[in-house]
Amino acid sequence: MRHPALPYIAPFVTFVAVMEIEKATGLPTAVMYPLRVAATLAVLLLFSRQLFSRQQLSARPAHPLASAAIGAAVFALWIAPDVLFGPGYRHSRLFQNAFTGSGAVSSLPIVLHTSAWFLALRAGSCAFLVPAVEELFWRGWAMRWIVASDFRKIPPGTYQALSFWLVALLFAAEHGPYWEVGLAAGIIYNWWMVRTRNLMDCIVAHAVTNGLLSVYILATHRFEYWL
Repeated sequence: MRHPALPYIAPFVTFVAVMEIEKATGLPTAVMYPLRVAATLAVLLLFSRQLFSRQQLSARPAHPLASAAIGAAVFALWIAPDVLFGPGYRHSRLFQNAFTGSGAVSSLPIVLHTSAWFLALRAGSCAFLVPAVEELFWRGWAMRWIVASDFRKIPPGTYQALSFWLVALLFAAEHGPYWEVGLAAGIIYNWWMVRTRNLMDCIVAHAVTNGLLSVYILATHRFEYWL
């Protein structure tokens, strides 16, 4: 029998594991990133029936327009420091250290900056795949598991201070040199989960944020936003 947490955890772990394999082996991004997307999508589809039938997650957002507006606000918040303070802002010790990494440097090789098929894949996966994977893990599972190990007994969107702030902090840490805007985004997404009690609303908000960020990256060639 499958562990009840697997549908929430497995897609995230798959995505991170393939990324770490790429870093460790030095295999080309043009090969490994499509593999990462394909493997993660396959795992996500494998567990989709269990997520939306047995575990009673809603397949529809309750507040789609408000969720989209929140996603747009998080996008504006994400790029605001760099727009206001310039590119040197994120190269200070606060954002470039042993904990956050060596600064905001894109993982995207220069040779792929002009590859239409790869940029389309990267933008599409950032807008549609990554939000689903991260929201399932952080706000679908982690926020409840911190409250109780049998997370199924905890309704989605349940507020507990430790759970709320620990997930926000871990979400910030996940985003390396963008930790401060990652923290703000984590707080907002957590709040929206508590407010709506609907994971799809958080997925929509996150998807709008990432979609707008991808458009901004392609328009400005600020590829460092794709860590």
